[in-house]
Amino acid sequence: MKIVGSTTFPVKVYVKLNHDSPRILCVTNRLRVSELIDPIFQWHGPNGDMVAAYSDPDYYYEFTARYHSAPCNSIYNVSFEKKLLQILAKLVAELSCEVTLVQSECHHVKMQKAGLQNEIFFTFRVSSFEENKPKNRCQKNTCDKTKRLNKAKDLIAKFFKEQVEVLGKRANPLPEIYYIEGTLHIVWVNHCRPGFGMNSLIHPDCPDCCVICSPGTYNPSEGVHCLLCNRTLTYGATKC
Repeated sequence: MKIVGSTTFPVKVYVKLNHDSPRILCVTNRLRVSELIDPIFQWHGPNGDMVAAYSDPDYYYEFTARYHSAPCNSIYNVSFEKKLLQILAKLVAELSCEVTLVQSECHHVKMQKAGLQNEIFFTFRVSSFEENKPKNRCQKNTCDKTKRLNKAKDLIAKFFKEQVEVLGKRANPLPEIYYIEGTLHIVWVNHCRPGFGMNSLIHPDCPDCCVICSPGTYNPSEGVHCLLCNRTLTYGATKC
């Protein structure tokens, strides 16, 4: 890696976390076009030899869907929620992916030109198993995380589509709890590990990198950005 440095202002160098550091050759604009014999390169970070590390963002799919439900205080809703989560988890288990319930809320919804009905608003997260989990065992050619997540997304989307088809073929009255057609929404979500964040203004050469939070900022969870906090004095702070 050849970095064009300056004697008057700092130049950012990005080193990927948990990877071998590249050989950094730091020269100025004048020296880069000169022949150098046995050159000695010396560089300094913000605190001596410290280098700001970065990592690629992690990601998952977030699903939202709505179901016509029993009365909001009914135990049948709780039972259905557990069963639905089990079905979705089983769908993606062989892909080394997992489904977690982010939120489940029951509301009374006033329909257009109709009365009130009860609906459950579900939010699920579909993610790859963490690397340190023993369940993350995959065969060759099936370990690509993005491909596995996309397959998991397709399986779950197919599951909801099939529910609509089954309901359309019913001759009997609809069940009390059923998926409401057209309410499934899927969003790809990037996130950084705690202590890291994205900032295209501070790091224009690496706008999609999760760079370690600088002093004066922190990231307590899996957010995308480092938050301001005057009390943090270290790099990679996770608490204010």
